[in-house]
Amino acid sequence: MHGFLTAFRGLAAPLVFVATTCFLSVVQAQMPQPPEVAARSYLLLDITANQILAAKDIDSPVEPASLTKLMTEYLVFDALKSKKIDLKQTFSVSERAWKMPGSRMFIDPKMKVPVEDLIKGMIVQSGNDATMALAEGVGGTAENFVKLMNEQAKALGMTSTSYKNPEGLTEPGHTTTARDLSILSTRLMQDFPDYMGFSAIKKYRYPGTPAANDTNRNTLLFRDPTVDGLKTGYTNAAGYCMIATAKRDFPNLGAAGAPGSRRLMAIVLGAASDSDRANESQKLLNWGYTAFEAVKLFDAGQAVASPSVWKGKSSTVKLGRPQAIVIAIPAGSSAKVQTQVARPDPLVAPFVKGQAVGTLKVTTDGGQPVADIPLMALEAVEEAGILGRAWDSIRLWIK
Repeated sequence: MHGFLTAFRGLAAPLVFVATTCFLSVVQAQMPQPPEVAARSYLLLDITANQILAAKDIDSPVEPASLTKLMTEYLVFDALKSKKIDLKQTFSVSERAWKMPGSRMFIDPKMKVPVEDLIKGMIVQSGNDATMALAEGVGGTAENFVKLMNEQAKALGMTSTSYKNPEGLTEPGHTTTARDLSILSTRLMQDFPDYMGFSAIKKYRYPGTPAANDTNRNTLLFRDPTVDGLKTGYTNAAGYCMIATAKRDFPNLGAAGAPGSRRLMAIVLGAASDSDRANESQKLLNWGYTAFEAVKLFDAGQAVASPSVWKGKSSTVKLGRPQAIVIAIPAGSSAKVQTQVARPDPLVAPFVKGQAVGTLKVTTDGGQPVADIPLMALEAVEEAGILGRAWDSIRLWIK
């Protein structure tokens, strides 16, 4: 690992007021060093805490191979969610889809295949033919679908990604990075939870296709019962790649101190073999779960702070997050941290529910940053009437 990295960024507004709350006494701990990982680049993300625990060359351009299909999944799932298509709807198989090289579902132009089966063929079998059929069915043409892929990448903040095709075969300029893949994978799980079960399917084949072509390339699904996704990829240029997600239960992460789930994601790019990508991914996941522990600071919807508000119908605004606030810290460090709430001052109404208002800064007592977590208004604060605003204007002037 190269120090703690956080996925959160600061707010645009100047944070000029700092209120400090020390929840626990603090013991400075040595940050764990990750194991040696045999890959061109890798990234281990604690999704629950939104913290990168380990990373190597995560901004270096790489060929994504069939990890490209995650963006195709995103657009297909979006079309399903918005009711533009449905799972039982059938798509034709074009000559172009039928003749796709590489991994295949083994569908042909005589077939009209349900969307649900094409999704399984794309994810479980990594079928380039299934992927092309979905791209043409959703986008009209493969070329238009690729345009949609690049537009979606930009919208998600994947600043170092360029797609040239929907399936991931080697093509000049078809590149991404480990960081961008982490953004895509996280958003895929966050935005379409109802469809993520496809990634955990171990065996599938379409009727009439070869029985031997029925096994998910993600071998960790067969090894580790906590692994439930996400995708593998391989080309000569890309090497063997894998994005592995796992969910394990830990005490005190649920509501009111009950057990809760902690999700990690390992991205391994450019491994030397199928077994290497699986072994290195498993190594990272196991290390992340044992070298770091998760600590819940606040429950979902719990107020982290309730600062005063000027010119509002309410005199305060509750700041927090709709999700539980969880951090990952080195195991054995006594789970002791310091927090600071940084926010603009003064706070002047109105505020809408969900508006970013400040930041929860989490550090160890040596000043080692752990996370900067944006805080939101948990409830709306409407602007006061004319007299209320005038009175607060006078008070602010005197202040």
